[in-house]
Amino acid sequence: MEKLRESSFISLIAVFAAFNIVCDLLVNLPLPFSGVWDSWVFVAEPINGIMLGPYASFFSSFIGVMVGHSIIFRDFPEFLFTLGMPIGAMVSSLVFRGKWKIVLAYYSALLGAFFITPVSWQLPLWGMWDVYLAFICLLGVTVVMKKWEYLWNTKSVGVRLLYVVALCTFIGLEADVLFRIFVLVPCQTYWIIYGWDAGILQSVWVVGAVETSIKAALSILVGVMVIPSVLKAAEKMGLTSSED
Repeated sequence: MEKLRESSFISLIAVFAAFNIVCDLLVNLPLPFSGVWDSWVFVAEPINGIMLGPYASFFSSFIGVMVGHSIIFRDFPEFLFTLGMPIGAMVSSLVFRGKWKIVLAYYSALLGAFFITPVSWQLPLWGMWDVYLAFICLLGVTVVMKKWEYLWNTKSVGVRLLYVVALCTFIGLEADVLFRIFVLVPCQTYWIIYGWDAGILQSVWVVGAVETSIKAALSILVGVMVIPSVLKAAEKMGLTSSED
């Protein structure tokens, strides 16, 4: 029975990896594009994280975007930036499973690195409003659940589960965005790879502030519509993660 369950779970990872590949091949979105999520993979990202455990979601997402980016080649730097996708899936998984302190440490470290980078002082502060909001939500969840952990019931049905899914989706997606920002700004790839000056970076920054919020809203909408039903179906089939 244990081998059967393990085999079923490995099959589930393969299915999600294939799902990620398909989403990553759906490029040229009818939305402004600043270099973040040039395909519909942002919809698959939180679904991976919530349905699978942290490690399984990371590897299924990693396989998906690496294969997808190889089939439809963007450029070599994009293979580095798109690592944010498996990281975001892992973060969604960790938040869903109540491991907020790890995620809090991640956000704190990358935000700290951003703010001590001199060029960040030339960028509009509001350009990362969605990341700040995700960080505030994460702080709120960490503080509230420390006293009332029973409120975070991922086995529940109805409105409470929808709130949990929405929060996990949002915090995971913004963790992806934060990783890309970390690579672009603190790691200096904006000029090392692309040769941008501060003026060009500011232009990209403004477009990204609009783009990521629209796509995050779309992903949250899809997530709250799809994930509860998929979770219920997976539970009936016994396809729960051994990492839970």
